[in-house]
Amino acid sequence: MIEKVIKTEKEYQIALEELEPLMDAVPGSKEEQELELLALLIEKYEDEHFPISLPDPVDAIKFRMEQQGLTQKELIPYLGSQSKVSEILNRKRPLTLTMIRNLHEGLEIPAEVLIQKAGAIIPDKQYDRDDFPFNEMFNRGYFSFFTGPLALAKQQSEECLETFFSVFSGKKQSWVLCKTSEGEVDQNALFAWQAQVLTNANQGSFPVFDPSRFDPGIMDKVVHLSAYTTGPLKAREYLASLGIPLIFLQHLPHTYLDGACFLSPEGRPVIGMTLRHDRQDNFWFTLLHELSHVYLHLMQGDDLVFADNTERVDPLCDGKEQEANVYCSDRLIPSEVWMQERDRLLNGADSSYIISLAEKLNICPAIIAGRIRHEKGDYTLYDNMLGRGEVRILFEGVE
Repeated sequence: MIEKVIKTEKEYQIALEELEPLMDAVPGSKEEQELELLALLIEKYEDEHFPISLPDPVDAIKFRMEQQGLTQKELIPYLGSQSKVSEILNRKRPLTLTMIRNLHEGLEIPAEVLIQKAGAIIPDKQYDRDDFPFNEMFNRGYFSFFTGPLALAKQQSEECLETFFSVFSGKKQSWVLCKTSEGEVDQNALFAWQAQVLTNANQGSFPVFDPSRFDPGIMDKVVHLSAYTTGPLKAREYLASLGIPLIFLQHLPHTYLDGACFLSPEGRPVIGMTLRHDRQDNFWFTLLHELSHVYLHLMQGDDLVFADNTERVDPLCDGKEQEANVYCSDRLIPSEVWMQERDRLLNGADSSYIISLAEKLNICPAIIAGRIRHEKGDYTLYDNMLGRGEVRILFEGVE
């Protein structure tokens, strides 16, 4: 008698022949044990070589309609609209994950039939449209892969969001956020903004990032680029040459965000900036703040997302934020220079003196003016030296 896994058609036929005389085996006998073993071996071979095809999903829907006396109109809650019902039943439109979940939960049609895979289960809902600024994301082109109006995107929101967030390749990172006096931060909106920043970064062409090349000298070079009228453009080009994407993307509502940095799934540092304040002082402080995070934290193994409101820094903020603030400030204006000039700068230095010092340091005067405003806590000072309206205009597509 065959007592091993059946692998060939010949062995299968022999097993069938051996099975027949055992069908009348006495319960508890040796023959019954042989019958059970042989039946299992035959069943395994048949499952592998003669699988029973699953019912067609449309036929299953029509069967359930007939069984429960449902009209096409009564399928709208499950499929979304009268036109969708008609297209599904006429096999002109595939079932979406949302539709499959609705049909499974509402009409109890087996998941494996709807998905057309034996033993399939419907995955838990990962993203809920109501948790995100979905309309705003759609209007800003976050779902560039989707063709159709907003109403259709909403009906397929689960698929849209899963495709959109697949840019992370399943990688999950913790966020470092500082409280802001501007309002409660919407972390889901921040997550969506980060995903779009990464999507935009992936569309660029960058050399391989070499961590060993990233040192304080790189930040010093970036600071000196601020002396140029087109400094922000030059900074983006320089960082790109090092394999670091610098992405400009308008902030989403309730994010209160100036900049952020994180590692891509491939380990590349990515910096995103919103330019929401459109000032030279804010641009350079935010950029150097993010670069400080890259150097001090991301390059040291902290796989985190640093999201920063550099205008309203909480003094009780995370220690890593404080480290980045101090390091950034010292790179923008060397600490020995600041200590030497501090008294004069904080006691009514005129604009000509600030410009002269900026020329000596080879930096943008707005950096010094912004530092004075911050140190004194008086944001009415040197308003005409901040470079308002000089940054966004350099970059197309940034509002």
